[in-house]
Amino acid sequence: MGKYQLGEFEEVVLLTVAILYGEAYGIAIIEEMEKRLNRSVSIGSLQTVLRRLEKKGFLTSEFGEATQVRGGKRKRFFTVTQYGRKTMEEIKEQRLGMWSAIPEVAFK
Repeated sequence: MGKYQLGEFEEVVLLTVAILYGEAYGIAIIEEMEKRLNRSVSIGSLQTVLRRLEKKGFLTSEFGEATQVRGGKRKRFFTVTQYGRKTMEEIKEQRLGMWSAIPEVAFK
């Protein structure tokens, strides 16, 4: 494997943040993951992974504007960094390389 190693959940969160570009905040990330993967995600586990990915330099975050709907609370929006993108691309290449190495007879 390459120098970039992510757990499966970290990888899925990173991909989801990229999918939601500009709209990636806690609840939106959970909803997108649950819709696409048909599995439940807890806010606590998501927040832990978001902080870890940000600490590793894969994500950045910033607060949006306060809204009346949220009682004046601001959303924290996440964005994939260049380092995060490079990591995602390397992981994708690794996965595709593994898939392409499987002989056809393996699935018969």
